[in-house]
Amino acid sequence: MELLEQLAVSFLASASFVVIFNAQKSSLLPGGVTGMASWLIYFMMAVEDDYDPVAASAVASFFVAVISQLFSRRYKTPVTVFIIAGIIPLVPGGLAYDAMRNFVENDYYTGVALAAKTLLISGAIAFGLVFSEVINQMIRKGRLSLRGKDGFHSGREPGWRQKEQGPG
Repeated sequence: MELLEQLAVSFLASASFVVIFNAQKSSLLPGGVTGMASWLIYFMMAVEDDYDPVAASAVASFFVAVISQLFSRRYKTPVTVFIIAGIIPLVPGGLAYDAMRNFVENDYYTGVALAAKTLLISGAIAFGLVFSEVINQMIRKGRLSLRGKDGFHSGREPGWRQKEQGPG
């Protein structure tokens, strides 16, 4: 039951950001689904399987970027609408708040530890988004071939041709 509640809240939070950005009405549902999926991945890794929150954030943000690219093409909407909606559940806002609160209360050791964790999670989110975009660009430009003409990776660049031998 706890997971269903968290998925519903992450859907509503992500969909709300789609509304805030005045995106098309047709992108409301996919924006919410993107955020819900990111939280599901994070929750399953960080809470259920006891992975580090930094690694879970990186993996979840990678999938946010992949899902956002797919929704962007499907709904003909800029990819940033879905990316922002997707990372909203992952942003460590509560952790940043706790870090600042500890600084104000003169508990500098705890504040520094929480601030470092906040920065690591934020960096992991950025890393996952950038890594997905790099792979997407490599696929689109043909530098990374998933399969060749025969269905297998041929190892050749697209458009590769043997030079024709002239007479002599």
